[in-house]
Amino acid sequence: MFQWLSNWVLDGLKHSPEILLFLSLSLGYLIGGIRMGKFQLGGVAGSLLVAVALSVFGVTIDAGVKAILFALFIYAVGYESGPQFFRSLGVKTLREIFLALFIAVASFITVVVLAKIFNLDKGLAAGLAAGGLTQSAIMGTASDALSQLGLSVEELRKMQANVTIGYAVTYIFGSLGAIIVCVNILPKIMGKDIADDAIKAQAEQLHGSLLLGADQNLALSDISGRLYRISNKINQTVAHVEQTVNGISIERIKRGNNIIEATPETVLKSKDIILVVGHRDAMIKAHDLLGTEVNSASGMDVVMNKLDVEMRNNKYVGQNLTQVLTSDEVMKLKHGIYLVAIHRDGQSLPLNNDIYLKLGDVITIYGADGDLRRVVDKIGAPITKSEKTDWIFHGLGLVVGLIIGLVVIRVSNIPITLGAGGGALLSGLLFGWYRSVHQTIGNIPTGAVQLLKDFGLAGFVAVVGLSSGLQAINTIKEQGLSLFLIGVVVTLLPMLLAIYFGKYVLGYKNAAVFAGALAGARSANPAFGEVLNKAGNSTPTNSFAITYALANVFLTLLGPLVVAFV
Repeated sequence: MFQWLSNWVLDGLKHSPEILLFLSLSLGYLIGGIRMGKFQLGGVAGSLLVAVALSVFGVTIDAGVKAILFALFIYAVGYESGPQFFRSLGVKTLREIFLALFIAVASFITVVVLAKIFNLDKGLAAGLAAGGLTQSAIMGTASDALSQLGLSVEELRKMQANVTIGYAVTYIFGSLGAIIVCVNILPKIMGKDIADDAIKAQAEQLHGSLLLGADQNLALSDISGRLYRISNKINQTVAHVEQTVNGISIERIKRGNNIIEATPETVLKSKDIILVVGHRDAMIKAHDLLGTEVNSASGMDVVMNKLDVEMRNNKYVGQNLTQVLTSDEVMKLKHGIYLVAIHRDGQSLPLNNDIYLKLGDVITIYGADGDLRRVVDKIGAPITKSEKTDWIFHGLGLVVGLIIGLVVIRVSNIPITLGAGGGALLSGLLFGWYRSVHQTIGNIPTGAVQLLKDFGLAGFVAVVGLSSGLQAINTIKEQGLSLFLIGVVVTLLPMLLAIYFGKYVLGYKNAAVFAGALAGARSANPAFGEVLNKAGNSTPTNSFAITYALANVFLTLLGPLVVAFV
């Protein structure tokens, strides 16, 4: 009976290998979520370990599935990092660029030298880089590069299996070591405390302003609505009142029991009830002119909305805000419209006279639907928020990336290629940047991007583990300890060198900012999480975002470089 049941299960798994794939993900994320002190394995590493254990069933999954999953993951990483990546390539962020580049170069040299000393093959060396640097994407780019070497099927399978072995043995300390360096060693070398420096940096950045969370609003909002009963015999038009008190608009008028349209020519009369919307300081000035504020009045509610519009009107490009807002055309159009924010390349800009408008700027305006429709075309094109993915745009992005990955350049008979993974990463960066400056196309919800990243990477490593797990187990028994110790060096040495390079050459003074930058340069998400916990605020986030975007490119490209030079 047991033999029959065992055969039935095995036969079922061979016909439906996807069962083991999703079982690896489920159990992997369960195990990866277990926290041991400050260390947490994570879902990706957990999925790999579970997949290796489940490989005893001898079930493999088609290599095409692995290629698709990795392409989806790496494209999503590039797409998400694209705007920040290209924005970081400037004078203001040279320090972060050099730090990310230093980590990548130091890590590459460390891996290649150790591989030569200990006679590691190309597969083990690439796995050592992927695990020791906790950059799982190296596994994919290295596997792609290995497939371009013209190896026999058996030799290629062994090399690619060794990538998994090196990753599995070194990944755990790769995560733990990064936490120790960023949270414990860096502050000691700097002679500073992360929490203290985070408070100092935040105080300097805010200049007395309040930092709001995602679900927070100011009790005294800048724009508000009020109801007034005209008690003064002003007998003035709506346009005249709005010009007298700059910064308000009269949205609705109630005369007796009738609602009257608030046109610029409408004359306000005594006992009219009017709905006034405007900036708080202007509303205070309006109080004395308009009369008595009332609590409510039937039929006087107006729905107000915020709308993002992409700047496409060349007439306003190159002008500062004062020039635009005081132009004749804008003065005629601005009734009921309030400028809330301007974003450029994903970054919020201060609303002052130093800002000159550019094509592609995202202008956030506030007003009633009718007023918004009246001015949108004068600015550019509305950005529609949607839960749907623009697969015309992103399908093309993946195609372009995979075509780039087919290109092979030979240097001294050494084939160098980005492979499908590197090509998809580069394409993702370009398409992500393009979307940031042309936001009316290429929509993809944030949750969808996260799904592609999580499922793509975890699914990829699970397929690798299921296909190569048995060989991995046997090799680990033979050389697990020595490979583990080599991985410790790969994890610690580049980061320690980077601390001294950052302190004495790049001139980092703030421990919180430096810790965030170092975690990002090593693409060490667990370490960054602990740095944030230590900081107590978001100070390390900016430096982390820049170096992390760069590291996703630099470290991922180590895969084919290690394969080429080991």
